[in-house]
Amino acid sequence: MAALKRVIVVVFDGLRPDLVTPELMPNLLRLAARGTWFREARSVFPSLTRVAAASIGTGAAAAHHGIIGNTFLLPAYSDRATFDSRHLKDILAAEGAAGGPMVTAETFADRLAAAGRRVAIVHTGSAGATYFLNPRAARHGHWTFSIHGRDATSTPQAFDEAKAAIGPATPDRDIPRLGDARYATDLLIEHVLPRVAPDVALIWYSEPDFAFHYTELGSPAARTALQHVDAQFGRILDWVAAQPDADATAIIAVSDHGHVTTTAQVPVNDLLTAAGFPAREGELGDAVLATTGGNSGEIRVRNGDRRAVARVADWLLRQDFIGMLFSPSRNEVEGEIPGTFGFDLVGLGHGRAPDLFFILRSDDGLDHHGLPGRCLFSQSVPLGGGLHGGLNRHELNSLLMIDAPGLSRAGAVTAATAGIVDVAPTVLGLFGLAPAPTMTGANLLGAESGSEQAAERHEIGVGAFRQTLTVRRRGEHLFVTHGGRSE
Repeated sequence: MAALKRVIVVVFDGLRPDLVTPELMPNLLRLAARGTWFREARSVFPSLTRVAAASIGTGAAAAHHGIIGNTFLLPAYSDRATFDSRHLKDILAAEGAAGGPMVTAETFADRLAAAGRRVAIVHTGSAGATYFLNPRAARHGHWTFSIHGRDATSTPQAFDEAKAAIGPATPDRDIPRLGDARYATDLLIEHVLPRVAPDVALIWYSEPDFAFHYTELGSPAARTALQHVDAQFGRILDWVAAQPDADATAIIAVSDHGHVTTTAQVPVNDLLTAAGFPAREGELGDAVLATTGGNSGEIRVRNGDRRAVARVADWLLRQDFIGMLFSPSRNEVEGEIPGTFGFDLVGLGHGRAPDLFFILRSDDGLDHHGLPGRCLFSQSVPLGGGLHGGLNRHELNSLLMIDAPGLSRAGAVTAATAGIVDVAPTVLGLFGLAPAPTMTGANLLGAESGSEQAAERHEIGVGAFRQTLTVRRRGEHLFVTHGGRSE
């Protein structure tokens, strides 16, 4: 490999690896033929976009970076309503209220900046996911663009540059969001790579996530989304191939999480309220509990009353719709509430963690498109739409391919333990830089990836409730393979 000139990271939001087929995504397979495909790569828990974005940026789980959900109660910001990390203005307000950063771990961009290197980001997802990849971009003199506008990015001059270079960006409200992907690719290959010329360029496609959520995983719209973002990726590969220094470019393709299909809706808050635990989505108000929802969510009890937490947990553990339940750790496996797993086992042991975290039931059965992975849900998407946030293997299995000429193995497909936490240390390793102390991932192209141990299967429960969790250890890091309720 010639001296490395650039690394390009391409993120496909929500892409399941089993949908990377010759018909739908030939360009990703073109990359796989040149590099290494980590076929059993895993996301983090909870498997939500903004949690995963912070994990890609920091090379660590939520226990280190502090983004414990897309929304979560952050008492320093508000003790009445949950903090929604979607919007930049709310993130900045939360940082001001908390007197510190939302992302509590060092990022690969921080390390690159300290080495005098530059990062550029082109993002079509939420402003929050954009920010969490490189929260100190403005301080570093880096370049970040959000499709959602000048006020949605921490470096607004990048939005001005984009408008001057290729025309105005108008966020696409159609599903699938094909226009956003096309605009982002134009911006990357016509302006960012040739003119901004960063050492690391990251582009984030919001599809196929939107199509999966709102039109089902196997729908014609979802297939169109897959084919379209793959075609845009092909344009990036073609641009690289046309450069005289093509062999000095490394490409990493990754998805932040997968998806499973929703099969039935459960009115969790109504059921809690009827059971004597007044609950509200996103706020306390006059309720006892504040919850978040989807196919998983957190529960916060007013004033943190531990006896109330125990009573709520006892009720949840007797409900057929509950798949898994977690509480603060009392040892390496168990939570402080009998029958629950501990937060530390799934990388959620941060000071911002809730009183309880639940996952609704899921299984590996086939949906009506013939795709495996189904779940119950409380809200967020239409019935039959895709969802993520839990520990079903099809939510956790994420795309991870690396083509680094002279370093990756051409055409290799490996089941080696790997995940999105490995992206940051691998990017740093390509430039000969050490990972940050908070990075639990590893450089997948270096010896520091560490030795693997056999999978560990843990089972715990109380009464008729049993839940299992399978993890793999690599060095000191635990990768959650899958989890669910035991039958």
